[in-house]
Amino acid sequence: MEQQQQYVGIDLHRRRSVIVRRNALGETLDIVRIDNDPVALAAEVSKAGPNPEVILEATYGWYWAADVLTECGATVHLSHPLGNNWGNRRVKNDERDATDLVDLLRLGRLAEAWIAPPPLRELREYIRYRAKLVQLRSNLKAQVHSVLAKEGVTVPMTDLFGVRGHHLLNDVHLGDAYRVRVESLRDLIELFDREIAMLEDKIDPYVADDLGYHAVQAIPGVGPVLASVFVAEIGDVSRFTSARHLCSWAGLTPTHHESDDKVRRGHITKQGSRLVRWAAVEAVARQRGDTIIRAHHQRVGERRGKQVGRVAAARKLLILVYYGLRDGEIRCLAETG
Repeated sequence: MEQQQQYVGIDLHRRRSVIVRRNALGETLDIVRIDNDPVALAAEVSKAGPNPEVILEATYGWYWAADVLTECGATVHLSHPLGNNWGNRRVKNDERDATDLVDLLRLGRLAEAWIAPPPLRELREYIRYRAKLVQLRSNLKAQVHSVLAKEGVTVPMTDLFGVRGHHLLNDVHLGDAYRVRVESLRDLIELFDREIAMLEDKIDPYVADDLGYHAVQAIPGVGPVLASVFVAEIGDVSRFTSARHLCSWAGLTPTHHESDDKVRRGHITKQGSRLVRWAAVEAVARQRGDTIIRAHHQRVGERRGKQVGRVAAARKLLILVYYGLRDGEIRCLAETG
């Protein structure tokens, strides 16, 4: 007799996990708690027979578990932490969490997150680490400006860390404590520069042959760094049925509450990739000359305010990114060019 389809829910934690196994009728077949280990996880999932449906939440360190489950032949689903309503439960524990996950999957009510393939996850790791290092380096540079301000040093150049800026920092007279701090900060900035350059060398092979990566750079304000962010964070753009869906996923669309004939819209949701939103807004800020993005920014800004105009322009720019990643070209820009 053919074995009935089984469903497995995993409440994954850093050290231990709870696994609930159920059949298609919702009958609980097994509940077990394991120490996180690939061998132990594979052994428990194998009890569900061939090709089980397995659900785990997009929580801390889920990569290894998803890879182990895939190797075991399971169909892996990733629960979106914000998309599933757990309700107001009087009792919340790991067993109930795993049971609710497996029931959402079994009943077809699960809000799923996309599981990026391992090579894309590696690219994301490089991209996100680079962004973190740039953020830390910016903090170090701000500290140098702060120390100079304490000593009353005027900085006449735009870039304190360019050639002229380095001459100023080499020749300026500072008190001993201030000089020590500035020299230490300059050493750290140099170290960060080296590490960021190393990461850029690591990123290049992943995107060099990507048509979408080159296509989105036709958008004014989008260079290699921002293009690599879009490629890594968005991934397979075909999973979005339209450019509007991509904007919604990125958190650049307003909240929408509708009841009967009343509709209320609020601020943008900001639920999605923070890096994609940052890249889109950064590209808007880099607009130079007469571009369609800048014109849209100014037009909406005059009616709704600068901040709303900036977000609207970022949304329009992300629409162009969608077509660039999907088609390998952006026809409206080619036509105007």
